[in-house]
Amino acid sequence: MADLNQDLAAQRAAEFGLSARTVSELLADPAIEIIVNLTVPKAHVAVAMQALEAGKHTYSEKPLGIDFKEGLALAEAARAKGLRIGAAPDTFLGGSHQTARAIVDSGVLGTPVGGTATFMCPGHERWHPNPDFYYEVGGGPMLDMGPYYITDLVNLLGPVAQVAGFAISPRKERLITSEPRNGEPIPVHVPTHVAGVMAFQCGAVVQIGMSFDVAGHKHVPLELYGTEGTLIVPDPNHFGGQIEFLKKGGSFEPQETTQPYADANYRSIGVADLAHALRSDRPHRANGDLALHVLEVMEAFERAAETGTTIRIETKTERPAPLSVSLQDGRLAR
Repeated sequence: MADLNQDLAAQRAAEFGLSARTVSELLADPAIEIIVNLTVPKAHVAVAMQALEAGKHTYSEKPLGIDFKEGLALAEAARAKGLRIGAAPDTFLGGSHQTARAIVDSGVLGTPVGGTATFMCPGHERWHPNPDFYYEVGGGPMLDMGPYYITDLVNLLGPVAQVAGFAISPRKERLITSEPRNGEPIPVHVPTHVAGVMAFQCGAVVQIGMSFDVAGHKHVPLELYGTEGTLIVPDPNHFGGQIEFLKKGGSFEPQETTQPYADANYRSIGVADLAHALRSDRPHRANGDLALHVLEVMEAFERAAETGTTIRIETKTERPAPLSVSLQDGRLAR
């Protein structure tokens, strides 16, 4: 474990029975193959580049980068060095989302038509002790929460083809109401309310709303519509949750979760899958192509708002392979 603040690294290492290193020592250790990068968004690419230079695979917190240009540079650097990159979120590997994927793949929805993706709240300055980075470049509701929703939609429907949208910043300054900085104003440098539409390559058209400016709402996180039914998908920020399915002409009925990893917080399963993939020489699921595609889609909403045009998505990615077997005891479906 390493941090620029050695005291913090030592405290965390003691908490979990680990050894604290300097960043240089960690990167130089030949026994370490994967660097897990949990820095703030603006440091994601810089730290990941350091890991690649040291010959390490790297797995970053979301988003992959604060903009598509630097995310692309990271992906190209990894390819040039023959190393792998990955990025959160890995919640789409949770049991509820993998069960929803199996329902979609079974064909019971019919032809995919559309859906909705909704995250709306009053803002993170209510609870976070240092919320500044949420309102800096690389933050905002789209880059902060959008990765969960868009990644899960790619898992369910496949890649995005085009994006249209609007993005606004109703307030140029936010007031922190959490401790210890209660009452301190912070500037806003990014859109804090984004509404848009994604046209997927499969033909489905999904509406999305991401906001730090909404006092409350009644939308569910994710709905998928097909010609033969509607699927309610649980919160993509979690691994579990209740799935519901409505067959045309019927009513919503709860669905049993049939896949593993729905009963707890498994934030690290994406790294575990990367490690297994390296040993078994197969693609990992929370991979760089997926994260870069999602980053391009998220950035496209602001570009669409600025230009008043529909933005075509250029990156290519595949739907990650379903996760149908437990990672326990080294067992994992290819």
